[in-house]
Amino acid sequence: MRRIAVVTSGGDSPGMNAAVRAVVRACDAAGVPVVGVEGGFAGLVDGRLRPLDARSVSGILQRPGTLLGTGRCPAFRSSEARREGGKHLAVAEVDGLVVIGGVGSLRGAEALSRETPVRVAGVPGTIDNDVGGTDWSLGLDSAVNSALTAIDQIRDSASSDGRVFLVEVAGRHAGWVSLLAGLTGGASHVVVPERAVDLAALRADVRGAFDRGKAFCLVVVAEGTRPGGVYELAERLDAELDDVETRVTVLGQLQRGAAPTMRDRLLGSVLGDAAVDALVDGEDRVLLGERAGRVVRVPLSRAWTAPATLSADLEALMARLAR
Repeated sequence: MRRIAVVTSGGDSPGMNAAVRAVVRACDAAGVPVVGVEGGFAGLVDGRLRPLDARSVSGILQRPGTLLGTGRCPAFRSSEARREGGKHLAVAEVDGLVVIGGVGSLRGAEALSRETPVRVAGVPGTIDNDVGGTDWSLGLDSAVNSALTAIDQIRDSASSDGRVFLVEVAGRHAGWVSLLAGLTGGASHVVVPERAVDLAALRADVRGAFDRGKAFCLVVVAEGTRPGGVYELAERLDAELDDVETRVTVLGQLQRGAAPTMRDRLLGSVLGDAAVDALVDGEDRVLLGERAGRVVRVPLSRAWTAPATLSADLEALMARLAR
């Protein structure tokens, strides 16, 4: 290959820097020049490319966010914008592009490949873990651990309050963070976007927690909960339980800003390296993922045609242990 480019796109997630570092150093090891696209797909449309080498990615492994910058680019949905990006890649003699991002970014990558000569490889990077074709995406583990830190602090200060604490975590369309944080944080109930809110079950779980002698009750809620989100849910719960007060904590950007865990640093390193291997092998429109602990190459379209689903086993375990 003449040259490989790497771009981080969409919302940032811990572990993106590890993937960028791996792409750059794998290219260096393979003798393939590499450039970075600044600011996501918007930077590609504007032609903001810069050379990278092994030293330019030193010291970023432990940092959240992304060295290259990222963002959402609605304009990239148009073929005109994609063709403009393709022209900049052609001028830079780029034959392959590694795209690190979520479902929307990976869709854009496939469209770019269909409309230009550039071959693409995708690395799943989203704390929501809603990318099909992989068990884990970059950022999930760090987001859950960040949520657990907050949950543990709430538990330590809430033992004598006799209140219900609703903690909102990441998850616009997928409840992985909510489920894993609730299960490992000792919650009495979790609310996920994939399931309609069952107020009767929530009320029963809260009441049951206090009846069993708990000093407080913890409920973990995904941000994509509808209708109304966590604040409306707290109001409805207040109305159902006159003798119990509710408190809401929204973690928001704290989860994106968490330092990447060992798991996300390792995953980013492995998948970034595998993406370079795939492009050098001649692959196109390929997603690099992890299934059952092994790196896999699957069609990029699997990211959205076979979306990740919550583990029924973990949901059942949550129900058994929330006592």
